Amino acid sequence: MGNRVMAVDDDPGVLFTVQAVLEEAGIEIVTATGGRECIDQLKKGFNGLILMDVMMPEMDGWQTIKAIISEGLLNGNVICILSAKHVPDKEMDELKKYVPEYIQKPFDPDELIMTIRRYFAVISQKEHNQK
Repeated sequence: MGNRVMAVDDDPGVLFTVQAVLEEAGIEIVTATGGRECIDQLKKGFNGLILMDVMMPEMDGWQTIKAIISEGLLNGNVICILSAKHVPDKEMDELKKYVPEYIQKPFDPDELIMTIRRYFAVISQKEHNQK
């Protein structure tokens, strides 16, 4: 159930690249072009790994993560940052317990896939423990 990825990014090129890399690896992916669309996907029942961009218009990645937490949409999900920023914002410090991974763009496709598979194992363990 949780072995899906949602890529949240306002850059269509990044979404296309992430989607192509993950689909080639056999990983199910949905995309969202911003924070509000991400929240909508979560409300519709998405569970899995969320690759969240930080720099987005209207609702940046940090605002989106705070909304996910405050609206109770974190359960069944793991959030990893996928950002062009080489140094995490100060918000990363306060949200560290919710965001275990900070991946920089440009990313290495093999490393991204390995990271995703590692967190799929974490999600599966959480689901197993809840049963």
